[in-house]
Amino acid sequence: MTKIAVVTDSSVTIEEELVKELGIQVIPLSVMVDGILYSDADLKEGEFLRLMKSSKHLPKTSQPPVGVFAEVYGRLAEDYDQIVSIHMSHALSGTVEAARQGASLSGAKVEVIDSSFTDQAQKFQVVAAARLAQAGASLEEILKEIEQVREKTELYIGVSTLENLVKGGRIGRVSGLISSLLNIRVVMEMVDHELRPIVKGRGAKTFKKWLDELKAGLQGRSIREIGISYAGKSDFAEEMKAQLQPFLEAPISVLETGSIIQTHTGEDAWAILIHYA
Repeated sequence: MTKIAVVTDSSVTIEEELVKELGIQVIPLSVMVDGILYSDADLKEGEFLRLMKSSKHLPKTSQPPVGVFAEVYGRLAEDYDQIVSIHMSHALSGTVEAARQGASLSGAKVEVIDSSFTDQAQKFQVVAAARLAQAGASLEEILKEIEQVREKTELYIGVSTLENLVKGGRIGRVSGLISSLLNIRVVMEMVDHELRPIVKGRGAKTFKKWLDELKAGLQGRSIREIGISYAGKSDFAEEMKAQLQPFLEAPISVLETGSIIQTHTGEDAWAILIHYA
């Protein structure tokens, strides 16, 4: 039986127990706050947001060095026949390209995959791949499942301010937004590696009205899993969970997103990730 390892990066939002259970290798990105470099893996829940709120400048994120990927792949190649490495969209970070370069340097048999997403939408692909790998599936079967999961996934993100997106240079990748309108609430969908605004408004009703529209659109659809991620307080995330849980039998994961995503979304941001059957 071919042994296949699954690797991802820390932009994924995933339960620690799943990482351990499925033997997933998570390569951490880094974030610099006021001249101090932190590994994404070392920041505990709520810690990064406290650092960001007290910092003088917007934190700077950085992808793992090519050498780190090469080292991890080389080490895994000692125990595994092949490696599947799944990473966040190239539109958000150069991580996937660093992974490709690291794979080339390592000499290991590595399939590097651009998930087209991040956060729990990336988790859907990673977990599906890891479960199949653990069950002894072939590389072809795993790659086919990853593609199917990707095609059946939707990612929605809500931000309460555009300030971090503007400062971080991501605003140019969000088509149709006016950067001067910093204090508006925006809901975006990630499609073809691009964040597309679908709702803009002021006040808490902006998000709640969109949620009602989402629920209407979910009626009668078969859903495999839903994830909800948040930056800051979890109150609205829990409210969304209560309203969306009736649409599926599996429990909805509500998780704090990591420092990489929080840097660009700012406080009080959230994401809903849906994997359809």
